[in-house]
Amino acid sequence: MVRLIIPLLLLAVVSCRHAGTDENRNAVARAGDRVLYLDQIPSGLMMEGMSKADSTSAVQSYIRQWARKELMALRAEENLTPEYKAEVNRQLNEMRNNLLIYQYQHQMIIQRMDTTVTDNEVQDYYVSNLSTFTLTSNLIRALYIKVPEGMSELDRIRKLYRSQESADIRELEDICTRFGLRFEDYSDEWIPFTQLLMEVPFESVDQEQWLARNSAVELKDDRFSYFIAIREYRLRNSVAPFEYIRGQVRTIILNNRRNDFLQKLEDGIYNEAVSNNTLKLY
Repeated sequence: MVRLIIPLLLLAVVSCRHAGTDENRNAVARAGDRVLYLDQIPSGLMMEGMSKADSTSAVQSYIRQWARKELMALRAEENLTPEYKAEVNRQLNEMRNNLLIYQYQHQMIIQRMDTTVTDNEVQDYYVSNLSTFTLTSNLIRALYIKVPEGMSELDRIRKLYRSQESADIRELEDICTRFGLRFEDYSDEWIPFTQLLMEVPFESVDQEQWLARNSAVELKDDRFSYFIAIREYRLRNSVAPFEYIRGQVRTIILNNRRNDFLQKLEDGIYNEAVSNNTLKLY
């Protein structure tokens, strides 16, 4: 039988969150020999702004769900065959061991593993494994500007956007800033070509052919002109630029280092157990 006790003052859920002996804790439900205490009810059930009725309903719902789950567990424990119980205990023990191992490994990684990866290490790994860094999409370095039709500076922008001179780019950016125009300069950053395709009125296009044939282009729709200057591009199935995957390479190095560290940790514990007779194999 389940005994439900709903506190008259919901503030007690917050005020009684300190842990103590069971005798000093307020029980709100009991299922067999299993007890739910007031301080175990999540405080998040009663969010700011909730009415007293809603808060009460939320607490009651939580208690009912707890009771149903505990009763199911009790019935299962009473009726499972010894074989199934043994399997449950085996899985629980395995889960406990896995959790202990994971937390210990995590602690050792924080305390002992070197996480510093130098630029030279990243560069060397990249050069040594070029064949593994193949692009799956086309990349570009580009300049992109969106200009309303009829704007007074349209012709000046049309002349400037092709240039790669620093003074021209500064003037172009200044014009875009003054008039609140969309200005994206990816000249020093690799981005997927598809990112640009979503910004401009492209119809279906063969990406590779388009990139091979165009370095500067103006596109139009009813309201805007779109200026695109392709500074550089890399096609899919070619080697990914180092700048584009620098972070990925660093992550690979750290993962490899982590795997080596954990293997050595495990080997060390095993060898120590063998040498001091903690482990005996029969």
